[in-house]
Amino acid sequence: MELGVMVEGQEGLTWDGWRQIMACVEALGFESLWRSDHFMSLVDSNRESLETWVALTLTAAETTRLRFGPLVCPITFRHPSLVARMAAAVDALSGGRLVLGVGAGWNDQEHRAFGLPFPPLRERMDRLEEGLEVILRLLGDEPAQFAGRYYRLAGANPRPKPVQRPRIPILIGTTSERRMLRIVARYADEWDVPGTITPAAYRVKSQRLAAYCRDINRDPREIRHCVSTAFLIGRNERELRRRIEAMQQLMPHLAPLDAAGVRAALQKEEWLIGTPEEIIAALQALADEGVERVMLQHNNQADFEALELIAHEVMPAVAS
Repeated sequence: MELGVMVEGQEGLTWDGWRQIMACVEALGFESLWRSDHFMSLVDSNRESLETWVALTLTAAETTRLRFGPLVCPITFRHPSLVARMAAAVDALSGGRLVLGVGAGWNDQEHRAFGLPFPPLRERMDRLEEGLEVILRLLGDEPAQFAGRYYRLAGANPRPKPVQRPRIPILIGTTSERRMLRIVARYADEWDVPGTITPAAYRVKSQRLAAYCRDINRDPREIRHCVSTAFLIGRNERELRRRIEAMQQLMPHLAPLDAAGVRAALQKEEWLIGTPEEIIAALQALADEGVERVMLQHNNQADFEALELIAHEVMPAVAS
């Protein structure tokens, strides 16, 4: 299993902070670095919110080894032709390290705030499927043609082309077992399950995805299996309590709770919480079910000691 780091760039992240995180994650040996894609904080609208694709461009230019990408870009935020153009450029700039995460979009308040249409779920999924067709055709080598309900192409052939062949990997995240998982089966190179999930529940979803792949004569082993989850780690209860208190500062809804209450609330929200040994056990159980990468959501952006603890004590155990 490989470990990556995911950062919520809309929750007060600064450019200096992003540069520090990039350098730290690469130096510590993590496999990948990921950015959420939101236009505003989901907690406090006064917080800094860095544009995702500008941050990814910086990652392409200022790192040398990390795979990286958005987790994930809502199809409702940008026209898929624009996404394809940006993805090809960033992939070329990085020497072929981008993973393109795409989703249907979910936060209606954010869309309203920025005047973006927020269609019903069925239409958003229709747009996602058409958008993926547009993106993949534009990333190909031939002039692109497409006539859908929402998007059309008439011979576009953007350049430069991506470095990666046969294409930039497409990542789609979902916990659904119906239509979204069918979209994963048809289009995705990587499948992400957001939130900590029990091995038994993961097995059910993985088996369903494999069945959908067989329905379209695709080998399910072609799709990389990933999980993304928030975490709190501490060598002992005192360290965990310190990090719990930090979360209370960052997440006002946790402030009235005591440490036990915060821990229970975060576990209910599917956080991964514990000592290195406990986190290793949880990750290894997922690895046994075929999970190949876990993206750890690093919420306290200034807490580099937590990343060091993961890198030094957890990463070697799950890698072996």
